[in-house]
Amino acid sequence: MVLKRLMRPMIAGALLLFGAAGATAQRDPVPNALNGIERGQWQLKSVDGGLRQLCVRSPADLLQIMHGNTQCEHFVMDSSARGATIRYTCPSHGHGRTAISIDTPRVINLETQGVADGAPFSERFEGRRTGVCN
Repeated sequence: MVLKRLMRPMIAGALLLFGAAGATAQRDPVPNALNGIERGQWQLKSVDGGLRQLCVRSPADLLQIMHGNTQCEHFVMDSSARGATIRYTCPSHGHGRTAISIDTPRVINLETQGVADGAPFSERFEGRRTGVCN
């Protein structure tokens, strides 16, 4: 009985250590699949008809569009040749999950949901490259 009580903290510590190592191994700012997205000016059209303009200098610009330039930590949940899903956390600003599927280097579908500064969000966009950044 005493041995079981002593072993529990050691087992819990080992699980935390190996769990953290696994999460670190998956940490990647931009999955390779997203590198095929062309840089430039993009128009994101939401399902409800709203439009957003975004200058994409790096595919990472698309990962946390609801959190802007906030410093966030990204974790790749899924990555394939045609897209990726990223989970991210922004200390003191919220968190989110973004899934991007690539139709062509100039057309994407983006779904994002999470919490930004205490307010929940859930958006779907079709993105099209419209030209060069201003």
